[in-house]
Amino acid sequence: MTWLIVTLCAAVFNSWRTAVQQSVRASLSVNGAGLVRYFYGLPVAVVLLAGWSLAHGEALPRFDPAMLIWALSAGLAQILGTNLLLLAFGYHNYVAGTAYSKTEAIQGAILSFVLLGERLSWITWLGIGMGVFGVLYLAGGGRRPRLRDMIKPAALCGLGAGLGYTMTSIFAKLASRAVHTDDLILAALFVLVVTQAGQVMMQGSYVLLRERGEMARVLRSWRSSSLVGLLASLGSACWFSGFALAPVALVRTVGQVEVLFTLGFGHVYLRDTVKRYEVVALFCIAAGVALALAGTF
Repeated sequence: MTWLIVTLCAAVFNSWRTAVQQSVRASLSVNGAGLVRYFYGLPVAVVLLAGWSLAHGEALPRFDPAMLIWALSAGLAQILGTNLLLLAFGYHNYVAGTAYSKTEAIQGAILSFVLLGERLSWITWLGIGMGVFGVLYLAGGGRRPRLRDMIKPAALCGLGAGLGYTMTSIFAKLASRAVHTDDLILAALFVLVVTQAGQVMMQGSYVLLRERGEMARVLRSWRSSSLVGLLASLGSACWFSGFALAPVALVRTVGQVEVLFTLGFGHVYLRDTVKRYEVVALFCIAAGVALALAGTF
């Protein structure tokens, strides 16, 4: 059950990182706020990989072209997902933006079945559905999910972010499979370093070429941005490890507990108030996670 532990840790780190990153967003552009996640996170990822390799006496895996392609694809998908999530915050509040992105559970279940051949029990599917209902109920402000709410800018950005994160999960799993080692955690950390290095080059190049002066602001924000990078790398290390160890849909479904932590961090960092309908939505999400886990036994 290592995948369950790292997934829960990923949810904590991710919600904490998103709250801090949203505060950084006030002084940076969307791309600048997205870049700090990778720019300051890459050194942390390198340390995690080196530490795991030394602690377990494992040599670094040899480089594989297929792994590089999948890792860069994962990096690009994560960049797009992060930017869309930050845009969603601009249209709505922090919790709602995160909630819409959590539809990645059902998106991941469908796409991982089609692209990876991962199969889930009907109980797990029921749990996924209940969890998605909970996040949509939360995003809708306590109203029954309505189709017209799904075409609003905040919803479209949040759903797009969920798709970006879903594809990140799938590409990361494919990249881990292409790493020549029996140590799945080592494979996940190796993929993480390659992915973040690619993200620094991709988004960093865009910022340098298209947003003159933004890189200087990224460097000046190092005090808060370095915390974003630390939390991002710790979270991504846990996510990538979870994807390597368990089905993508199951990891993403359990990861919905991030919404619980999001409410907490939103209250602490952004002074959001917790409402009654949010508590109801959380019960639905918790029940969905419980059913999804029950379907694995």
